[in-house]
Amino acid sequence: MSESTTEVIVGGAVLAAAVGFLIYAGQVTGFSAGGQGEYRLSASFRSADGVDVGTDVRMAGVKVGRVTTIALDPTTYRAITEFTVTEGIEVPDDSAVSVSSEGLLGGNYVEILPGGSPFYFAPGDEIEFTQSSVSLVSLLMKFVAGDDQESTPE
Repeated sequence: MSESTTEVIVGGAVLAAAVGFLIYAGQVTGFSAGGQGEYRLSASFRSADGVDVGTDVRMAGVKVGRVTTIALDPTTYRAITEFTVTEGIEVPDDSAVSVSSEGLLGGNYVEILPGGSPFYFAPGDEIEFTQSSVSLVSLLMKFVAGDDQESTPE
């Protein structure tokens, strides 16, 4: 009887730990069964290096959404990125979007740089002003090679 009781207790503890990990994973990835609504926006980047589905979208350093899809536009060869923004957060229609880095060893995230317009993007709109990710390797190569020419603007 005590062996059976021990097995039930250990099984219950394992099950509780698994449920705890699932809840934690849901919170970290932004997945939720209900709660706050979101609306979609999109942007086109020359290079979305380091951005994947699920990457954070931040405004002023605060997570306001996540990247939902990334696809290559076969005519312009640009990365079309769709992302969500939490309902209630209005993005001015002169805002810019950039791919930023958390630091030298950190990952990338999509940053919304709000403008000052009194008008806001509607769900489904595309943000025109974008800045692509900067490759650390190419910057180091330019530094080592002594290349002082300016890169072409986007």
